[in-house]
Amino acid sequence: MTSTRHRHLALGIALALPAAVLAGCATGEASPAATSDASEHDHDEHEEGGHGTEAATDTPRIAVTYDGGIVVLDGTSLEQVADLPVDGFTRINPAGDERHVIVSAGDAFRVLDLGTWGEPHGNHSHFYTSEPAFTQTEFAANHPGHVVRHAGRTVLFNDGSGLVESFDPHDLADGDPETTTYMTPSPHHGVAVELESGDLLVTDGTEDSRSSVVVLDSGRHEVARTDACPGVHGEAVASDEAVVVGCEDGVVVYAGGELTKIASPDAYGRIGNQAGSDESPVVLGDYKSDPDAELERPTRVSLVDTVSRQITLVDTGASYTFRSLGRGPHGEALVLGTDGALRVIDPASGAVTSTIAVIDAWTEPDDWQAPRPTLFVLDHTAYVTDPATKAVHAVDVESGKVYASTTLDVVPNELTGVSGLPG
Repeated sequence: MTSTRHRHLALGIALALPAAVLAGCATGEASPAATSDASEHDHDEHEEGGHGTEAATDTPRIAVTYDGGIVVLDGTSLEQVADLPVDGFTRINPAGDERHVIVSAGDAFRVLDLGTWGEPHGNHSHFYTSEPAFTQTEFAANHPGHVVRHAGRTVLFNDGSGLVESFDPHDLADGDPETTTYMTPSPHHGVAVELESGDLLVTDGTEDSRSSVVVLDSGRHEVARTDACPGVHGEAVASDEAVVVGCEDGVVVYAGGELTKIASPDAYGRIGNQAGSDESPVVLGDYKSDPDAELERPTRVSLVDTVSRQITLVDTGASYTFRSLGRGPHGEALVLGTDGALRVIDPASGAVTSTIAVIDAWTEPDDWQAPRPTLFVLDHTAYVTDPATKAVHAVDVESGKVYASTTLDVVPNELTGVSGLPG
């Protein structure tokens, strides 16, 4: 059953956020982002809400979490733009409108405006910047979990209650968006994706066990189900609109109105954290094959071809973590290894086409919440953090050049960003 409503929550920009208690998951000289110069014309008053300073071009910005706050950086120069205090451990994801990000902390999903956006105006766009700040919009959640963006909708999953909320992220600029909600039968660490048709793909399970993937139509009536996905976790969408959901023994693919199980090459072959691309029908995923390992440090990644329904394993030669996966501007599969190198993989052939040295070798920490090198990709740029040196690096994926670096005053943890282009 679904319902719609508006939220009206007054938090205040300087609100200190409580600590999050979440289960571990999943996500050159050239300019790091595509730009569109503003043309000369008579200036109309069309700044969003009448606020912001007009910029000559788009201004990508990066958000980096640390123990006690979030640092916002200019995405091109990596110069610091803001430092916002936030209590405790937080998780962070793009909201889907290329301006806001969703901060998961304690009892809510909170909305942070990174203060950069674009507005179409005839045959060109205008660009604006403002000071980054938390908005007054939040989505209550006793265990905020996955944030998924697809088909112009952003979906939040509340692990503590099983509540699924979806909304148009472009409405965030105007305040509280109208939301559509669905409640899973039981709370669990789950994930949901809203499709172009309005259908909802959602996991089903309990706090103790989860193995089901369900598809609901726009009226939230069940139209497809499989219970053959033990340990169901994580999702990604390929260029052909196929949705891939990870299991402990392979994946489930939803395409053409049908759910299909693709088994792993090993009896236990867990795929959980994944990265999809609008440029490729192949989804990049992690791959763990030791069911008895307390902390497995795999060297193989999975490539799930949603057309041929096959899983290909690629040994990268170095271990990696759940924050090591990304996709390049042309669908390249990117993996940040513990040897400090960023590998670029052809998703069609599985060949490693280049290896880019970025940081020193590192070891995955035992605690999943502890800082470790993290990869985030925005357009042609791969951003990489190095907690050991408090550094952030910007790498042009195509040239392989590290074109900007900065050293923070804090130890970086999670990483995300927005382009500042019209969403």
